[in-house]
Amino acid sequence: MRIFNTLTGSKDLFEPLENNKIKMYICGMTVYDDTHIGHARTFVSFDVIVRYLRSIDYEVQYIRNITDVDDKILDRSKELEIDPIELTEKYIESMQDDFLSLNMIKPDAEPRATHNIDSIINLIEKLIIKGHAYVGESDVYFSTESHSDYGKLSRRNLEDMLAGARVEINPSKRNPADFVLWKKDTEGMKWDSPWGEGRPGWHIECSAMSMDALGETFDIHGGGADLKFPHHENEIAQSECVTGKDFARLWMHTGPLRIDKEKMSKSLKNFITIKDALKNNSSEVLRFFLISSHYRSPLNYSEEGLDEARNSLDRLYNSLKDLDYVDSPLIESEFSEKFHHAMQDDFNTPSAISVLFEMARKINTHKKVDDLVKAAQLSNELVSLSNSLGILQDSPQEYFTSGISLSDNEIEGYIQKRKQAREDKDFKLSDKIRDDLLDKGIVLEDSEAGTIWKKL
Repeated sequence: MRIFNTLTGSKDLFEPLENNKIKMYICGMTVYDDTHIGHARTFVSFDVIVRYLRSIDYEVQYIRNITDVDDKILDRSKELEIDPIELTEKYIESMQDDFLSLNMIKPDAEPRATHNIDSIINLIEKLIIKGHAYVGESDVYFSTESHSDYGKLSRRNLEDMLAGARVEINPSKRNPADFVLWKKDTEGMKWDSPWGEGRPGWHIECSAMSMDALGETFDIHGGGADLKFPHHENEIAQSECVTGKDFARLWMHTGPLRIDKEKMSKSLKNFITIKDALKNNSSEVLRFFLISSHYRSPLNYSEEGLDEARNSLDRLYNSLKDLDYVDSPLIESEFSEKFHHAMQDDFNTPSAISVLFEMARKINTHKKVDDLVKAAQLSNELVSLSNSLGILQDSPQEYFTSGISLSDNEIEGYIQKRKQAREDKDFKLSDKIRDDLLDKGIVLEDSEAGTIWKKL
């Protein structure tokens, strides 16, 4: 298996530190607002990776942290005039609901920064003793100059970072690139420390939580591409300065998500939460859309893309219809080999999904000639492979009769097309639209007042 390693800039042969055991840490949410589809893209991608690794018999220890102390949290709590702990609890619950909706498996542990203050303080003390950190006028800083490899993940060096950069002068810092390990605070979220009351910096939190859970060196560290610098760069520096060992051996980063080819932002009013996205799309459609692009590639969120995902799922589920009564063992064919070849080439989900469609076409061919045993064998294999992606986990009947493949707006659109067809006396098209909707679990009822619809 080869996986792209941000640290080396190449697809590297992956070999776990311990036989078939994989230790994996993913930077999780900072909980001050609802999760959005950019978060969904990142965490569904890593969910697929964990699922697939487990499906090929790796024992994966999957850790995803929760950042529940941060400047953004304090700012939001002031804005909403609620206690920061009340704020974080609210959005942790909201996050868990969203992730469950998208069929994400739960991590083995979700450490919170506020539950690991002692470990964080201990790590900072070690950095000070070793000469890699210092106490400024009020805060504690990491000395970037003390780590000779600083910048190795993002391929930057300190001189390039500072040359021509607009860096705010801070007399407490020895170097403008130094970053906070402990921030003095007597009013917000605060804990006692050797340096007075305060709270930890963001970067040191993840170093402490990951090493507490997985040890000083572990297999995979991941997150969104926006975390590469400075967050992951700083994690590497402070962790390796404490231990003198490699921190994470493999670094994985997901590509950015855009809305209609523009960056998602609240100022552009194109900010879409997971809850909003699920109002007009089933969770499986959204999940399929998110994995239809390679995890490292940019992904453009659009109605056209979601429609394509919906139609793709319809095609896959349609191939499985009318086969559940055929008793057939699971037999791996050449399709499984092609699927695994794609997934073991840096988790190439688009190529893996194309194999699923090859299988669906073959199933339909078998069904046309009434070779239902072969069709059923292949359908079992298709479902088994799809499970490692977290899709096709309903029966075709459940999928179609729940109406999950269409939004309310889409159903109304079909009704309007059918109305126009009837006015044009194109009864063949009218009947086709009615039958297509029935296949999807939608029944149309005509009356003098118009057409209404209901789910079977």
